[in-house]
Amino acid sequence: MDLAEFVVRVAAALLFGAAIGFERQWYHRLAGLRTNTLVATGAAAFVALNGMVADGGPTRIAAQVVSGIGFLGAGVIFREGFNVRGLNTAATLWCAGAVGTLAGSGFVAAAGAATALVIAANILLRPLGHLVDRHTSKAETEVSCRFRAQCADTAEPEVRGLLLQASAPEHALVRALQSERTGDKGASVEAIVVFQGHRREAIERIAGRLRAHPAVSAVSWEIAGEAHTE
Repeated sequence: MDLAEFVVRVAAALLFGAAIGFERQWYHRLAGLRTNTLVATGAAAFVALNGMVADGGPTRIAAQVVSGIGFLGAGVIFREGFNVRGLNTAATLWCAGAVGTLAGSGFVAAAGAATALVIAANILLRPLGHLVDRHTSKAETEVSCRFRAQCADTAEPEVRGLLLQASAPEHALVRALQSERTGDKGASVEAIVVFQGHRREAIERIAGRLRAHPAVSAVSWEIAGEAHTE
């Protein structure tokens, strides 16, 4: 390999790495324009070295490049509470190294195609990822609702049982249930019911069943400071 071909390969890797890094920096990621450009350029230079020596082995050098980028990627991954950040950045750096390896091996067109795919994956899959995150967090978040029902003291056991029966079809967990006399032949039944996600319709159905009981005079429920009375 002469110097001109070496420059072409490394320059192609530089441009492709810059394209990947531009998308990363545009969205304010940890590893941006310069980092991805340098990773792709360095990988191309290492692999292009094989064409400049007699006993070079492209795949052998490429394997060492992959290992080196793995250590680099580990540096941008960190834990924040229960969340792990930087995984996508590390994966993008790994892909930038693959682009540089392709360009350094002389497969410039393949390196360009890989660059387009990496950028497309980061841009096009981002909205889908956010949609999945919102759906998952909504489904997995526990919401506690406090129900209160005012009823006649003679109907207190029946109202307690009704609250348990109304919660079962909604797949809700009754964590606490208590009642007390309020005087003047009245009673108050109170329960804390836990739902998976913010299921307002289910809460309304439970409250409606309680309110439909003839001995119940008032029903109220509360979620994280939201008070509702029927």
